[in-house]
Amino acid sequence: MKINIKTKIILLVFISGIFSGLGCEPHGLWILPWFTIVPLWLAVRKNNSWQDNAIIGLAWGLGYHGLTLHWITGIHPMTWLGIPWLYSLLIALFCWLFISLWGASLVVLWCLAMTFFLQNIPRLKNLQILSKVLMGIALWTGLEALYSLGPLWWSSLSLTQSPHNLYILQLGTISGPTTITALLLGINGLIAESINTYSNDKKISQLLLSLAVASFCFFWLLGLGIYQRPLSLEKPINIGLIQGNISNEIKLFPAGFRKAIESYSKGYYQLAQDGAQLVITPETALPFFWDDLVVHSSFYQAILQEKTPVLIGGFGRLGQGYTNSLFMVNSTGELMGKYDKSKLVPLGEYVPFENILGKFIQRLSPLKSHLIAGSNEQFVDSPFGRMILGICYESAYPEIFRKQTRAGGEYIVTASNDAHYKAAMPAQHQGQDVMRAIENDRWAVRITNTGYSSIINPRGETKWRSALNQYTIHRENIYRQNSQTLYVRLGDWLTIFFLSLAGVSWLNLFNPKNKTEQKDR
Repeated sequence: MKINIKTKIILLVFISGIFSGLGCEPHGLWILPWFTIVPLWLAVRKNNSWQDNAIIGLAWGLGYHGLTLHWITGIHPMTWLGIPWLYSLLIALFCWLFISLWGASLVVLWCLAMTFFLQNIPRLKNLQILSKVLMGIALWTGLEALYSLGPLWWSSLSLTQSPHNLYILQLGTISGPTTITALLLGINGLIAESINTYSNDKKISQLLLSLAVASFCFFWLLGLGIYQRPLSLEKPINIGLIQGNISNEIKLFPAGFRKAIESYSKGYYQLAQDGAQLVITPETALPFFWDDLVVHSSFYQAILQEKTPVLIGGFGRLGQGYTNSLFMVNSTGELMGKYDKSKLVPLGEYVPFENILGKFIQRLSPLKSHLIAGSNEQFVDSPFGRMILGICYESAYPEIFRKQTRAGGEYIVTASNDAHYKAAMPAQHQGQDVMRAIENDRWAVRITNTGYSSIINPRGETKWRSALNQYTIHRENIYRQNSQTLYVRLGDWLTIFFLSLAGVSWLNLFNPKNKTEQKDR
């Protein structure tokens, strides 16, 4: 059976999306996305059909996001929640398909917007090709900025470079992950335009390819220069980490409660006696409400005895619901501050459009009350300066960390429980935290229930990382910093810059002079 040309193009674009996804952990083939977006760009560039380009975008997006987010299927089996095995499998597959389609919708919108501009943008003589590349960058970075405001966000193109391509990742200090995404799109766009013009003008084609190579080399050297900046090793804090390794099957049930108290008390005693200045536990390490923890917990008695400050993952009460929180407790057992998770996981921690869907969908959690999101403006001080805090899924939202850094945060702590998913997820999660450490020029501490827990320096180098699915305690120095990168000061200014360029091109569409020139041609 012969395959028609359209099917071949869609298949090629789908495969190129998969190869782009191989840049993300656990594969880490970061070099691939520097040229595997080219087939997508060429397919849209050569096709004027809105419907065909939407399908092309869907194919690339499903290839990229489907591979990158396949770890979501690790939630199966959920028999421990009382969900039958088959239903559990269907739920896992539905979640995978839904989030893959959501990510792919960004690519579809990019393809449709590019189709519009390629059909209508005025000819700008020698600048025509570069204007198209800049337009592609502007549209993609703008869409990523828009999607990052929503409840589902994880697999930015920038994630393909983390944690291995450290020199390029240093560019995150300029304008956050947008810098890396823009560079990836620009290099792919120049290569695609070089291929597109080769048959008509070999000199222009060679020039564009040379520009792509020169751009990569320039920014790689720029990143190298930033990477070589000296690290400040002043104001050390000796941090103690406890990775409890308590499986989800028992975590929120009596057996898990008992194991949590036993495991974390044991780890706290040892770290405190070994000289840790601050002990940190994972997300919901002690799955109790704060008041109950104070009244009934032997762990709280350990704090009073050893007098070592501790950041505790637990639950807080708020109205008729509860919060997923980190509690900063000082050496006398007093609560210094509390951070409530603000970005909740859809279905896992809340039901979107609950008034409508709540009748048909239940949260994937045995807790009966409602989890409430925290404020977007939260700042927590410790006995060792202001912390920059994030809980689990929030690692994918750089603005959460930037705000706290700008408000005086001196080091990053992310607390997570990645036990629900396949091993690819904690690997990608660490990649997110590597980018946050670089963007904010801060030491970062990752503490998780089952791994990977790690210590990351401001260059993005992982100084220590735990094994998966092992009970682990670790003690190491990190260092407080007060510097502010360009990104911390100005935020994602590059997206605004690129969108402004797109706006100028849009206004140019209605310039009567340009329209006349187009008719003359």
